[in-house]
Amino acid sequence: MTTDANAADAETDSDARSEADSNAEPETDGGTDSNAGSSSTGETVTGTVSLVGSGPGDPELLTVKAKRLLEDADVVLHDKLPGPEIIDTLPDDRREDVGKRAGGERTPQSEINERLVELAREGKDVVRLKGGDSFVFGRGGEEAEYLAERGVPFEVVPGVTSAIAAPAVAGVPVTHRDHASSVSFVTGHEDPTKDDSAVDWDALAATGGTIVVLMGVGRLPDYTAALLEAGTAPETPVALIERGTWPGQRVATGTLETIVDVRDEEEISPPAVTVIGDVAATRETVVEFIENDYETPATGAEE
Repeated sequence: MTTDANAADAETDSDARSEADSNAEPETDGGTDSNAGSSSTGETVTGTVSLVGSGPGDPELLTVKAKRLLEDADVVLHDKLPGPEIIDTLPDDRREDVGKRAGGERTPQSEINERLVELAREGKDVVRLKGGDSFVFGRGGEEAEYLAERGVPFEVVPGVTSAIAAPAVAGVPVTHRDHASSVSFVTGHEDPTKDDSAVDWDALAATGGTIVVLMGVGRLPDYTAALLEAGTAPETPVALIERGTWPGQRVATGTLETIVDVRDEEEISPPAVTVIGDVAATRETVVEFIENDYETPATGAEE
């Protein structure tokens, strides 16, 4: 199921910076634009915006195209979710942090949209870099529509979504022939008690299969309670993967009934992926043999 996120946007935007009249958006009818780039012949040149998914955070999981675009871009607009190792490779003079963090200060999405158009009309090639895949709870669809409405050319560069990659590197497959033949991706930002919630937890409980919740650490008590009330078994396995593929990745496991206490005891914090379903228990059978440079064990999480 989808809503939005980087996720489903119970995102609360801070007030946008006031725009001076001289920075108001020009018309997109091909007329003159004092902010547009110019070619050697005096023709107006509009740059291209690339909506790029960075993958879950390991630089080696960037696609070849994403890596090339990051190296060639005039400007990279990014948030924190691409991860520190990728962000640290970006030159300071070619990147702008437009991040949004749960519960903290953030750049309003409207301001990000306007900045993409502004830079492109200056003739710059711009990368809009998002964690995972920008079209999975990443607002890539909104940004694409905004650019198209204003006549700005763009391309989409898919990334490895953290909804699948983070559980996978932790030993949790989101599907498994013995355990789950379907998977639902859900935003964790929405309040399950909202009358107009776009996430139907009763339907998810009835569907079965695996439920993967993105950005759901804070509302974990709410949606686990909603699933229990909808009839999901209390002993259903659950895994929390914090900072999947980042340095210091941590994994904590429990059941639908115990996972909130596990989260608190292990101090699991965002960004994290929640996996609910029988597949979460398969980690125990493979974890001893997983080789990667990511994981820092969460003490007591495997009990």
